[in-house]
Amino acid sequence: MRIVHYGHACVLLETDGARILLDPGSFSQGFENERELDAVFITHQHFDHIDSEKLPGLLEANPGAQLIVDPGTADTVTKLGLEFRVANPGDAFDIAGTAVNAVGGQHAVIHQDIPVIPNVGFLFDHGAFYHPGDSFHVPEQKVDVLGLPTGAPWLKAGEAVDFLRAVSPRVAVPIHEAVLANPAMHYGLFTNLAPEGSEVRVAPRGEAVKL
Repeated sequence: MRIVHYGHACVLLETDGARILLDPGSFSQGFENERELDAVFITHQHFDHIDSEKLPGLLEANPGAQLIVDPGTADTVTKLGLEFRVANPGDAFDIAGTAVNAVGGQHAVIHQDIPVIPNVGFLFDHGAFYHPGDSFHVPEQKVDVLGLPTGAPWLKAGEAVDFLRAVSPRVAVPIHEAVLANPAMHYGLFTNLAPEGSEVRVAPRGEAVKL
């Protein structure tokens, strides 16, 4: 398994049989050049997870790619005229031989005055990789590689550390970092406070990393 981090929440996952893009949002760059994708997954409707201007062109350039979105994003992609499937928590998918399980269901609380929206995390190959979107949902399965949210209006560093400890992956790859002026500060905190057996490995932007 390899990943390419295109900045913020956007990750390209390469398994033995599939090339899967997650959360191509407006804070991410370079994902629009990807080809031969098998699927594009969207965890929730926020613009930093779905770039409505680039998504139609991306799918046109990848005609074999399935678009799979959470319930809250359905209206957005319908207005874009795109074909899609909705993923609800508990759903299971097979993408070119790669097992995908939808988990969670709700976005983390940003503020008590802001309604909580749907957010579906995606677990690949029974825990080989987990992208939680904007949530702290801890799946039942053991997670090998975690996409670890790092900075957001709904997140403080201590909560990210607690989430890292609760999931306790072999490797945590910091994502969702574009809002930080200096993400290395958070990376160091994760490294110093990670549970025993968990490594924090920063994925250089735009470069494939074998995990």
